[in-house]
Amino acid sequence: MHSNTNSKDVGTENSNRAEPATTPLELTETTLGSVFVSNYPPFSAWKKELAGRVQKVLCRSTSNDLPLGLYLHIPFCRKRCNFCYFRVYTQKNNSQIQRYIESLSHELHLYQQFPAIQNRALKFIYFGGGTPSLLSVHQLDTLFEKIRNVFDWNSISEVTFECEPGTLSEAKVVAIQAFGVTRLSLGVESFNDAVLQVNGRAHASKEIYRSLLWIKQAGFKQLNIDLISGMVGETQDSWRESVRKTIDVNPDSVTIYQMELPYNTNFSTELTNGILTKQLPNWDTKRVWHDYAIEELSKVGYSFSSAYTMVKQSSTRFVYRDSLWHGADLIGAGVSSFGHLDGVHYQNESSWEKYLHRIDRDELPVSRAFATSATDQLTREMVLQLKLGCIDNSYFQNKFNVNILNSYGDTFRELEQQQMLNIYSTRVELTREGLLRVDSLLPLFYSPEYQHRRYT
Repeated sequence: MHSNTNSKDVGTENSNRAEPATTPLELTETTLGSVFVSNYPPFSAWKKELAGRVQKVLCRSTSNDLPLGLYLHIPFCRKRCNFCYFRVYTQKNNSQIQRYIESLSHELHLYQQFPAIQNRALKFIYFGGGTPSLLSVHQLDTLFEKIRNVFDWNSISEVTFECEPGTLSEAKVVAIQAFGVTRLSLGVESFNDAVLQVNGRAHASKEIYRSLLWIKQAGFKQLNIDLISGMVGETQDSWRESVRKTIDVNPDSVTIYQMELPYNTNFSTELTNGILTKQLPNWDTKRVWHDYAIEELSKVGYSFSSAYTMVKQSSTRFVYRDSLWHGADLIGAGVSSFGHLDGVHYQNESSWEKYLHRIDRDELPVSRAFATSATDQLTREMVLQLKLGCIDNSYFQNKFNVNILNSYGDTFRELEQQQMLNIYSTRVELTREGLLRVDSLLPLFYSPEYQHRRYT
């Protein structure tokens, strides 16, 4: 599971079955449906007939001083994890991968032709997937060179690159660092080989340790390790062992997700068909394990950066995350990728063939979009920034001319009574319990038309 969600393989259909990401629920058993909130309004509100809004925004000359970022979806993996809900491909050969890289480059050139993008420098880049580290050194070199030929890198504060341990080599790690990557995000998920195997991960623990030696020697500014609380087959002992081994590694940051089962995963299919017989921890267990990791990391000097992320140094920054959660513009490039420009959210074609075909025709491959209102933008920033654990009323007052402590006062007071947060004169702070279940609290702030519906 990845810290970004721009490559999520989402559909457009609605369902009468409510999901936790849009419905205030007290989560008990792990059942079907998206839980992690990555954007607002829900993706199911986005429409094909609104795709043309993106072109209109791009054609406008803008004095927009919002930061501009770039997300590139690299959709290739050695195998598909059983809990994966991203758009990934496991059988593409080198010529197909090379063609995809050429198409990514072409897409970026198309963006650079528009007034809304011209002469804007990038502040951050995120290579997500899929598995960006599956690319060879030559393919990576080609991709990085092509990006540099389109965009000015002089103002970039952060370049994040996701890795699967088993795809790394010493030469590849050295090359990635030389390309200017500042944060390497290593998808460890668990240090237990049995847990990794039953969840369909491609790597084994020995590959984690082998790659860590090269990563440490390369000297990245930040190493992030991902863990997932409550993977299928996980036990208290195996989880605690993974936490201990993570602490031994001493990464700059640790991101902890709680396992969920969106509709289009292998495990979700097994659950629907009644053939998922393996142990599936419930939400109480996942929160207890997550809390244990927080406690153990805190003991050795880590502190909160968000509900999911602990950092070793308070100066550690997450430019990609914080920029997006404060309304930055984002070019989403690649198949099924997500972006948003000047209040318009959009998704690219989720079909490999359609994506490549439209690029070949010199068309932006946007498949659907949604134009947000001022209220949508306020709610989006508020619910996403709640994941940071604290929101400041003055920020929303200055940007939206809204006092959220008044406008959302009833909801805040309800959550304070439940001991999920504390209300102060200028801010709201989540409690530890609120942090552990923050995604299930966010639908309380949604407009009625976006509640109780399919998230994707």
